[in-house]
Parts: sequence; structure tokens; C-alpha cells
Amino acid sequence: MNPRGRTPPRQPQPPPGTTRSSASPAVPERRQNRPLREVLDELLSHAREIARRAKSMSPAELDYAQQRLEWLADEVWRVATGEATPPE
Repeated sequence: MNPRGRTPPRQPQPPPGTTRSSASPAVPERRQNRPLREVLDELLSHAREIARRAKSMSPAELDYAQQRLEWLADEVWRVATGEATPPE
């Protein structure tokens, strides 16, 4: 039991005859879709930058940052769903 009196959740057990460090994990590799991973990383880094700088950003910078967030979110959606990128 932990200090708050709750029992911690049980960790999932590996199937019989396997170990946690087996070469073929039950969960597939998360980074199979590299383009999606790259767009998500860009979205996260932009969001983190905004969170750090928001109080010191000018209204124009905040407006641009919001537009870029929306664009990146649209990009993530397109890559995740396999939609073609829109014509520029």
C-alpha cells in the first residue's frame, strides 16, 4: 500500500513462457509512421515554446502562434488519416 492507503494498480503480466524483455513486444513499435511522428514533434515543440513565452509575446506573435498551431493540428490530422495534402 502507498502512503494514501490505496493499493497501486497491478502491472500487466507477460504471457506464460515469455519475459518482459522478449525480442518481439506485444505492442507494435509506435514510430512506424515517421511523417506523423515528425509533425507531432513539431506541434509539441511549438506548443511548448508558446507555453514558455506566452506572457512576453506581442498580440501579433500570439496571433501567428495560434494560426501555426491550427495549421500543425490540420497537418497532424491529414497525416494520421492518410488524406492528401491540400494544393498550395
